[in-house]
Amino acid sequence: MKRNQFIQACAAALCLAASGASLAQGYPTKPIRLIVPFPAGGATDLFARTLSQKMGEKLGTTLVIDNKPGAGGAIGSDMAAKAPADGYTLLLATTSTHSIGPAINPKLPYDTVRDFTPIAHVGDAPSIMLVPNNSPAKTVREWIDYAKKNPGKLNYASSGNGTIVQLTAELFKSQAGVFVTHIPYKGTALAIPDLITGKVDVLFDSLPTGMPHVRDGRLRALGVTTLKRSPLAPELPPIADVLPGFESNTWFGLYGPKGLPADMVNRINTAANQSLSDPEVRDKLARLGIEPTTSTPAQLASMVAADAAKWKQIIIDRKITGD
Repeated sequence: MKRNQFIQACAAALCLAASGASLAQGYPTKPIRLIVPFPAGGATDLFARTLSQKMGEKLGTTLVIDNKPGAGGAIGSDMAAKAPADGYTLLLATTSTHSIGPAINPKLPYDTVRDFTPIAHVGDAPSIMLVPNNSPAKTVREWIDYAKKNPGKLNYASSGNGTIVQLTAELFKSQAGVFVTHIPYKGTALAIPDLITGKVDVLFDSLPTGMPHVRDGRLRALGVTTLKRSPLAPELPPIADVLPGFESNTWFGLYGPKGLPADMVNRINTAANQSLSDPEVRDKLARLGIEPTTSTPAQLASMVAADAAKWKQIIIDRKITGD
C-alpha cells in the first residue's frame, strides 16, 4: 500500500470510530426492536415481555417485541444477524438457537459466534425429572437402579427429536449408564397424560409446566437439573447429587448483530443487569420458572461456548438428529 493510500485508510478508520462513538453516546433515540424467535405466549416470549418493560425504563425508550418464529428459532435469529449494528435490533436467544441449533442443523444461514455480538446472559430455566406415581423409584438413585435391572424395558418421552428435552434425557442416560427407549411427542404437554397413566416411565419437563402436576399429586418429581438446589423448587434435590456434574438448563441471552459498538453493548448490558435485580421482575420470572442471572458480555460468550460444546458432543455420541 502506498503512503497516501495508507494515510487515507487510517483517516477513514478514525472517522468511522468517531462516528460510532458519537452514535453510541446519544443512544437510544428511538424504540428498540427485540426479536423473539419463537411464538407469542411461549416461555421465551413471556420472558422477553417481562424484561423489556423494565429495560425500556432503564434505557429511556421502548423495547418493541417482534415475534419471528420458525425453524427452531433460526428464522428470527437470522433476521437479527443480518440487521444493522446500530443498537436498534436485539435478539433474545436461547439454548435452542445458539447451543443446540448449530449442532443439529449445520446448514444454518448464520454463524452463532461470528455473526452476533454477545450482550448479557439474562436467565436460566431448569427442568425436573418426572415419573408416574406408580413408579417403584422414589429417588434418582432408585430410578437408575430400576432402569439397570430392566434394560430396554423403560422409555422416556420428549417434545421431539433434537430438543432440549431429548438431549437432557440422553445426557442422563449417558452419565447413568442406562438403556431407555425414546418416545418423541409434539410437545411435553401431549406426553403428560401418558406419563400420568404409566405408559411413559420418565420425562424431563420444564419446571413451570411440570411442577403443577407434582403439587396436585398427579406425578412424582425426583430431582432438578441444576447443579445446586433451585430457589424455584427448593424441595427437590439436584440430579447432580447422584450424577456429579449433571446439568441441563434452557438459558436466555441478549445478542446484537456483529459489530455492535462496545459503548452500546455496555449500555444495554447495564440496563439488563439492573432490570434483573428489580424485585418485581424477579418475582414475575420466578412465576415463569426462570432464574434471573446477570453477566458481562464475555461471560455470556464463555457460557454459550461451553454449553454448545457439551450438547454437540451428546448429539454426536448419541447420533441424534432433528428429523
